[in-house]
Amino acid sequence: MTDNWRPATKLVHGGTLRSPYGETSEAIYLTQGFVYESSEAAEARFKGETEGYIYARYGSPTNDMFEKRMCLLEGAEEGRAMASGMAAVAAAILCQVKAGDHILAARALFGSCRWVIETLAPKYGVEFTLVDGRDLKNWEEGIRPNTKVFFLESPTNPTLEVIDIAGVAKLANQIGATVVVDNVFATPLFQNPLELGAHVVVYSATKHIDGQGRCLGGIVLSSKQWIEESLQDYFRHTGPAMSPFNAWTLLKGLETLPLRVKQQTENASKVADFLADSGKIARVIYPGRADHPQADIIAKQMKGGSTLVAFELKGGKEAAFALQNALKVVKISNNLGDAKSLITHPATTTHKNLTDEARATLGMSGGTLRLSCGIEDAQDLVEDFAQALAAVSA
Repeated sequence: MTDNWRPATKLVHGGTLRSPYGETSEAIYLTQGFVYESSEAAEARFKGETEGYIYARYGSPTNDMFEKRMCLLEGAEEGRAMASGMAAVAAAILCQVKAGDHILAARALFGSCRWVIETLAPKYGVEFTLVDGRDLKNWEEGIRPNTKVFFLESPTNPTLEVIDIAGVAKLANQIGATVVVDNVFATPLFQNPLELGAHVVVYSATKHIDGQGRCLGGIVLSSKQWIEESLQDYFRHTGPAMSPFNAWTLLKGLETLPLRVKQQTENASKVADFLADSGKIARVIYPGRADHPQADIIAKQMKGGSTLVAFELKGGKEAAFALQNALKVVKISNNLGDAKSLITHPATTTHKNLTDEARATLGMSGGTLRLSCGIEDAQDLVEDFAQALAAVSA
């Protein structure tokens, strides 16, 4: 029955477990461990002969509900909830590589994602190549005989580049490599990488899934076979498990995800159009606009635009700081996907560890800002930017 439910219904009812008390809201099973009826029952549980929970690091009823609900939404067979988005990214990549393997990744990545690939993985003898992911030819030319993993974000952080996921997956399948997609900016409502041929999807649930600035979380979603063969032992023995309380909070967030993302996206579209028409912005990048450089790919693989807008001010860092400081409704933060509108200066925060040259190759300058639209009234956001731009120009 759940297979026929539409996303909004899955996000309210999917994966729900109820205790004998019949609670309406999902219960929080805030426990570290579990007890057994007998010594024999404990032995059978550890042998895998009987189903049940063993230890909260391996799984718990609340985490199980969150994982199942995300699987229903994403169209995945299995998922593992992690303590944060970066725990999910690191697990999805590192669980399947060894010394001598090669990771091929898009160069446009969140700063911590690049650190995992450029700094952490090589410490263990894993090679990497970063390519301009917008051109499939670059992916093809980057393949080596030892390439095991393709990794990408789409849209990318912070400049909202879009990568042809189906095209990348086709190349990976030719060599038996695994495609891992960080789908945070698109949300599972606007893009489903598994349907496009990707093998693994990761989310920072801290962002839209919580969406109200309350807790950290991440999740890795894939086939049952990949989870069991590649991820499960890593997950079980390295301990990146999510807190049951956070899982419960994220379950509550999922219930309102479609409502929030719809409003956020409508707001982002209106603000993007205002900024583009203001005459005071050097460049506006928004996946919902016809002038987006990859508009043809967006039409093919995304069901909607984005809650995020990237734009560049003509006056560089000084102008960007002045605009941020002049905003009254929109708050300065390095987070995104929140009910509150948040603005970020990537060059001095999320991507500060990149060199000026590396940022330039990503189309990011001192004047680049990333706006995550919230659920406020769109006109209030437009008026806030109008007054801030006027203050900067004065």
